Amino acid sequence: MLRHGHAQLESVQLHYAAEGAEDSNLILFVHGFPEFWYQWKNQLAEFGRTHLAVAPDLRGHNLSSKPPNVGDYGIPHLVEDIRGLAAHFGCGGDNKFTLVAHDWGGVIAWAFALAHPDWLARLIIINAPHPAIFQRELASNPAQQKASEYIQLLRNPIAETALAAEHFAPLSQLFLAAGLERGYFTEADRAAYIAAWSQPGALTGALNYYRAAPFNAVNEESADASAIIPGAHSWIVHVPTLVLWGIKDVYLLPANLDGLEEYVPNLRLERITNASHWVIHEMPDLVNRHIRDFLGAESG
Repeated sequence: MLRHGHAQLESVQLHYAAEGAEDSNLILFVHGFPEFWYQWKNQLAEFGRTHLAVAPDLRGHNLSSKPPNVGDYGIPHLVEDIRGLAAHFGCGGDNKFTLVAHDWGGVIAWAFALAHPDWLARLIIINAPHPAIFQRELASNPAQQKASEYIQLLRNPIAETALAAEHFAPLSQLFLAAGLERGYFTEADRAAYIAAWSQPGALTGALNYYRAAPFNAVNEESADASAIIPGAHSWIVHVPTLVLWGIKDVYLLPANLDGLEEYVPNLRLERITNASHWVIHEMPDLVNRHIRDFLGAESG
């Protein structure tokens, strides 16, 4: 049964939703923009059968703490939130967990895997590029540069006013309209998202992820990963990793998959040809099957 709680970490309090037995292996689901724990409701129901399935509201979102400064949303803080939340549920040492993440959650998850591989049994990434590859694409691929132009809009000081106009009509159009038309979002979903975006400070918190991000700080050829991600020794991920990718993603193009195996030696890559960036909503059963298959005997 779905339940809610709060984890008091060193610098923030994170709200979370959970299903499954407290003594089961932890599987942690980390949302992206402009979402909150609710993104993973279908996965909580499925994986709560065999795991302790937990989906937090990241800092700045919905019912979690909303630190006031842009710098509070830097990668080191976000990585530490994941570590602190996993520790809250008893992980650390020999007690590893599985991390599943999408979009901005995936940015954090890649960084976590680079900084704390010893905490992870498995890493599952959905439409979120490896940081070195994304910087390569931003530097050299005109198509990805064009696809990423929205980032500058989200970093703009007027972004809150623009997105929240007329009761979040622009944000609803960008995120919810296609799903409402095609049937993978309902009116209840729309109400849930608008309620989350309406939490005081939540939209600013979400946008501060973009404002704090070091988009121009990584040079694929020479950058020291530890300069961006404290604790990382290189850009190589030493964790068994599943990457699911909706190929029709118009924000993060398929070229972000080129050469991924060079950074992730233990990689399973599943290209989902008829899905977009929002594959979790479009094809939740398929996403669940891929995750379940990757978990293998652990979840049997």
